[in-house]
Amino acid sequence: MKARRNKKQVPSFRKLLKTSKVKLENKLKNKQFKQQSTLKKYRKEQRKLRQAVKDAVSKKPIPLEDPKKKRPGKRIEREEEEEEEALPLDMMDEDDLQLMKDLGQRASFLTRDLSSSEPVHARKRKHEHVIDKYEKIPRTLQTAPEKELIHLLPIKDKSGIIPQTREKPVIDSNQDEENQEEMEPEEEIIEEPIKELTLEEHLIERKKKLQEKKMRIAALASAILSDPESNIKKLKELRSMLMEQDPDVAVTVRKLVIVSLMELFKDITPSYKIRPLTEAEKSTKIRKETQKLREFEEGLVSQYKFYLENLEQIVKDWKQRKLKKSNVVSLKAYKGLAEVAVKSLCELLVALPHFNFHNNIIVLIVPLMNDMSKLISEMCCEAVKKLFKQDKLGQASLGVIKVISGFVKGRNYEVRPEMLKTFLCLRIKEVEVKKDTEDINKQKKFMTFKEKRKTLSRMQRKWKKAEEKLERELREAEASESTEKKLKLHTETLNIVFVTYFRILKKAQRSPLLPAVLEGLAKFAHLINVEFFDDLLVVLHSLIESGDLSYQESLHCVQTAFHVLSGQGDVLNIDPMKFYTHLYKTLFKLHAGATNEGVEIVLQCLDVMLTKRRKQVSQQRALAFVKRLCTLALHVLPNSSIGILATNRTLMHTFPKTDLLFDNESQGSGVFLPELDEPEYCNAQNTALWELHALRRHYHPIVQRFAAHLIAGAPSEGSEALKPELSRRSPAELFEAYSMAAMTFNPPVESSHSKRKDKVLQGDSFLSEEISQLIKRHCSEVATQSPLDFTKYLEASVRTRASHCCGLSHRGAQALDAQAQ
Repeated sequence: MKARRNKKQVPSFRKLLKTSKVKLENKLKNKQFKQQSTLKKYRKEQRKLRQAVKDAVSKKPIPLEDPKKKRPGKRIEREEEEEEEALPLDMMDEDDLQLMKDLGQRASFLTRDLSSSEPVHARKRKHEHVIDKYEKIPRTLQTAPEKELIHLLPIKDKSGIIPQTREKPVIDSNQDEENQEEMEPEEEIIEEPIKELTLEEHLIERKKKLQEKKMRIAALASAILSDPESNIKKLKELRSMLMEQDPDVAVTVRKLVIVSLMELFKDITPSYKIRPLTEAEKSTKIRKETQKLREFEEGLVSQYKFYLENLEQIVKDWKQRKLKKSNVVSLKAYKGLAEVAVKSLCELLVALPHFNFHNNIIVLIVPLMNDMSKLISEMCCEAVKKLFKQDKLGQASLGVIKVISGFVKGRNYEVRPEMLKTFLCLRIKEVEVKKDTEDINKQKKFMTFKEKRKTLSRMQRKWKKAEEKLERELREAEASESTEKKLKLHTETLNIVFVTYFRILKKAQRSPLLPAVLEGLAKFAHLINVEFFDDLLVVLHSLIESGDLSYQESLHCVQTAFHVLSGQGDVLNIDPMKFYTHLYKTLFKLHAGATNEGVEIVLQCLDVMLTKRRKQVSQQRALAFVKRLCTLALHVLPNSSIGILATNRTLMHTFPKTDLLFDNESQGSGVFLPELDEPEYCNAQNTALWELHALRRHYHPIVQRFAAHLIAGAPSEGSEALKPELSRRSPAELFEAYSMAAMTFNPPVESSHSKRKDKVLQGDSFLSEEISQLIKRHCSEVATQSPLDFTKYLEASVRTRASHCCGLSHRGAQALDAQAQ
């Protein structure tokens, strides 16, 4: 029973776990509390020791304070200062630390002047006055100069710590002044006066400096080009010349360095993107050649990055009109420097689309496309167009389109139209055509091993294997990139383009970007999803009816609508009669003035509306358009007349029944109504193309040729047939070929060669002999200076008139007498 009572009950595992957790928490709390308390004690002791050492160092004795009186405010400030100025007391031994603690308690030793020989008293009187203590301190004479002491580390002895001091050496101020006076004439002798140069000498000096800098740039560049891997460090030396500080040649040298580095990077950059090395790759051992290549790649990437940062900083400084502290380059010169920097960025954008930091260059270039400076804006737009045209894969184009779309949206569609016109250079249409041909011509499947074994012999299998290997290699050579990847990139690019276009159509219909949007939609309309066709046509028609658009913008709307319907829109049952009516009604807005450039868009619209949709166009509509186009050809410029007559020729071949217009007799009932705006109901079959006879006498020879050709019925053979250089060109091409933009006749007018005559008539031969003699006589007379007397001439004229009147009266009287008789 006793054994049972003494035996403890074994706790369960769950209880043990619970209690152990509580114990651990309590232990942790106790440990943290102990650490905090010991840390506080240690800080307190350190403060006491530091205060004791400070008091010992001070010269003047500090009066003892009454321990009962407390100054909490000052003590808190001192504690904060003491914590900041911590001494390395934790490096001392335990014995030294104990001794310093004892000294801290004996304040009388530390607070008295160490230079005095007064004995140390362990106990002080409690009621000793402060003045008495001050009187006991020995005085020093004022005549003796106070010596400054340098306190050294104390020495430990059996008796205790002995403080060590040393006198600070005093330097006589008189000697310092004499030394300074001696040094001044030496400095004056070293300095030489700067020689003033004349303008001619200054220019010669500048030319000399510039030549030296050019030679230095050329030497560094040729060394890097000769061996890029070994001389990659010289790129840094060449790039440092971008910070040229000589004001005479700073701008020119910086421009030369920018262009030189740009050409160097274009030449030595590899055809792949350099990625950073992983930790595992850095730790592995490699050959010397590989290590050298890695060092070259790292150096190239870092220097290329720094170069781009320098160019960005130059452009930013120019945009912010900010000068550097050195003022080496003026604000006026910064513009030229910024133009060179932007040109270099544009070159790198086009030349290195595969290399590192290409997206950073895009982010720099895109805002500059909308710059106030026309030169910089055109430069950036041309670079982006060039990049779009040469980008076969579409990766770089996608990056640029994303940045442009975000920039246009961020500026609330207040940007230059040239930014959106760059979209027209995207190479998406060609890739889509290539994709269709690949779908038609499916890839050839190779035979499996079992099929070969069943159908072919051993020798045939061998030849078949070699043939398939060759076909695979040829296929890899043809398709450098995956077609699926291209299609994916182009699809994403088109989505962003259409989102930008539709946003502008929805939110900024009166924006100057609308013509560029409509032109872009006209080009890429065949790639729009069929689901958007109805909504898009409604928007286009509402834009035309609103009347807010210019004539050219309305033509772009018509062109876009028919491009939409000519592609995938063929499957839709949509009648675009309102667009036909609008074009027919507005054709007479074209003339030989400002709207002559709109003829090109009209020719493109007519090709899509009538020629390509011949099955959906009625005969009445075709006749009405042919008649109105012939009338329009009378009052436009010659190149427009040629394009319009070429369109009529195509329509006559497409719609053979248009030969009714060459007959004088009317067909059916009704009279032709030229002022009616509906092409279906104007009765065009009852008129004739009398305009062609007027155009046959046109001053332009090509217009005459086309008019005669159409009067003859547009034959393809015979004397009235056109030459191949005219018949094989489209109307738009003929419009461009015979353009008069240079303000000259195209083709030039031939000079008439008249036959020479034996006798050339001069001006005198047309005059009679009497007139010629009279002219000679007057010319030979010498002019004499005589006074003018008007009264003399007046009296003579009066006399002649009077005699004339008397003669008339005498004759009249004689006549009356004769009549009376």
